[in-house]
Amino acid sequence: MDWKYLFTSFEGRIGRQQMWMGLIVLIVISIVAMILDLLLGTMSAENGIGIISGIFSLAAIYPSFALYAKRWHDRGKSGWWSLIIFVPIIGVIWWLVECGFLRGTEGPNTYGNDPVA
Repeated sequence: MDWKYLFTSFEGRIGRQQMWMGLIVLIVISIVAMILDLLLGTMSAENGIGIISGIFSLAAIYPSFALYAKRWHDRGKSGWWSLIIFVPIIGVIWWLVECGFLRGTEGPNTYGNDPVA
């Protein structure tokens, strides 16, 4: 798996497995950042956000949207559909169903060749 392409490029297509693997990597790093905040005492008592995990959360926006855009491309839709996650409740459910559970379009589409083939 080409991790650089997975987290930095907004072009092309990826399958469900690659998207989930990328998200798992981001989640594991986020958990490690939270543990570091707890161990180093940099966790804010007011809002529960630590300095390290806060910086990682901001830095993870770009790679997350790179994953989402390529997954939307696999579904035959524009990467701009990634913005649907900002719609409360329904947006996240829509994204989860479309990108997390439904197969991509079979064969090549306007965004590239089928990643599963």
